[in-house]
Amino acid sequence: VIEPAPDGSYSAYVPYLPGCVACGDTAAEARQLIAEAVQLHIESLRAHNEAVPPPSTTVDRVRAA
Repeated sequence: VIEPAPDGSYSAYVPYLPGCVACGDTAAEARQLIAEAVQLHIESLRAHNEAVPPPSTTVDRVRAA
């Protein structure tokens, strides 16, 4: 999930990986950084013999009138 922040930056998080977050000056930067954060987060879970949760979210956009 990538969301704009009030200061113009962007925050990103992964719902099924608690604590896996990133932020960037642009949405593209936040996207790149969260991709790196996910990889590092999963590597850390594996290194500590912790379970890697399977993806449990879906993505969709809903257009409201």
